[in-house]
Amino acid sequence: MKLRFRPHHRMKSARDFARAYRQGSRARGALLRVVVVPNGLEHTRLGLSVGRSVWRHAVRRNRVRRLFREAFRLERHALPPGIDVVLIPAEKALEPTLERTRRELVGLVGKAWRRYGEKNPAERA
Repeated sequence: MKLRFRPHHRMKSARDFARAYRQGSRARGALLRVVVVPNGLEHTRLGLSVGRSVWRHAVRRNRVRRLFREAFRLERHALPPGIDVVLIPAEKALEPTLERTRRELVGLVGKAWRRYGEKNPAERA
């Protein structure tokens, strides 16, 4: 199984992010806040929202982005297909590790996806 992170696995447009925030279901953990919404595609896409208000230094902000992308890349096979996942750091000045992020990502996406199905049973089927 190839675990590449290709451009089509990335949410790019502001419209996609706005739709996720407006229609998506959320879950929160110690490291992450997750927003999940169906995307109408056959693959899962990742969106990252790591703002300056969380980390003032670009180096630390980019490290968190790389860590979140790597966790998604390694756990993509364990996530439901056809959804958009937006990851947001849960706290300021967070120092996540890859293993904790991977575990929490899978659990929170599953939780948010179940919540979405409960709110929109016809749309998820």
